[in-house]
Amino acid sequence: MRVTQVESIVLLGRYQLVRVHTDEGVTGVGEVSPMNVAVTHTLVEKALAPLVVGQDPADIERIWHRMFHTPYKLGPMGAHLEAIAGIDIALWDIAGKVANKPVYDLLGGVFREAPEVYASSMQRGMTPKVEAERAVSFQEQGYRAYKIHSATPWMYDDGFDQTLDTVREMRAAVGDDFDILVDVNNSYYPHTAIKIARGLEEYNTWHFEEPLAAHDHDGYASLAAAVDIPIAAGEQEYTRWQFRDLILNANIDILQPDVIKCGGITEFKKIAALAQTFNKPITVHNTQPTVGTLAHLHLWISTPNCVYPQEYNIEPHPLRDEWPIWQEPVLVENGRMRAPDKPGLGVELDEDVVRKLSQIEDGGRP
Repeated sequence: MRVTQVESIVLLGRYQLVRVHTDEGVTGVGEVSPMNVAVTHTLVEKALAPLVVGQDPADIERIWHRMFHTPYKLGPMGAHLEAIAGIDIALWDIAGKVANKPVYDLLGGVFREAPEVYASSMQRGMTPKVEAERAVSFQEQGYRAYKIHSATPWMYDDGFDQTLDTVREMRAAVGDDFDILVDVNNSYYPHTAIKIARGLEEYNTWHFEEPLAAHDHDGYASLAAAVDIPIAAGEQEYTRWQFRDLILNANIDILQPDVIKCGGITEFKKIAALAQTFNKPITVHNTQPTVGTLAHLHLWISTPNCVYPQEYNIEPHPLRDEWPIWQEPVLVENGRMRAPDKPGLGVELDEDVVRKLSQIEDGGRP
């Protein structure tokens, strides 16, 4: 079997899928993080596809190495790894279909039957009262945790911030048997992060995500040493070597790789093994609730240290809610998700919807 085409599919002008075709008619699908689709679309089609076409799709490690090292001056992070991720996930989808097994079986089999997920909000600026009401609504739907974004990203202590007021009101509304997670997207200087973290500890907040600049490993180490609340980070790291530095230098408590950013399933498994070596849990970064979540789901099922509830985007998403791109959606039931037991990732795209959405510019509607 040989790869005949690597197809980058941009939907609604801002979401990117990758489909890998073979000469035996087996195809696989992956997803790329939608941070900068114009760049990653070009990377897939111009830089990476020529390296993959003609290869045996079963040689996943060799293809990953080829995609990573041949265009090495693109740098070991960001758009390059995100583009690799889309192709890599599609290759694992093909591998599962050829073996007639779900991807999780190829990754070591079932470690947990139905991983738990937490409700992750992507909105900002809502009042503490509204956030508390949302938390109660998700609690009633069967979720046992909710994450807020409560400050201006990268504000360096100078911007919108209602973190403590929001968490105080949420805790009063949901009681003690519901976890609250806080993500402030690199908002604070170290001394402020320590103050906020100590305040969050009073309300039994579960994890405190990316309070500092992503590159401030010394600041993270000092923060982790000063407080008891678990510090989480990793959505801006893309390789096992960067996660090594998060562990050894930043002393992060909870690691957050994202399969559609960190080079796909192949690199995620290496990051997970590294994390387990240092006894670190993983709570993934996961904002795309279709193919990206599905790839994560196979990893959650098969990876021992994906032990806590994993992230799930509960905000309206066009590819899941308005124009579902898959024939049999995989959705949350009572706060948990089950992966399909079909070969590969376990779902097929709705070709009519994909064709329609691929013709729409950013901001347009079918």
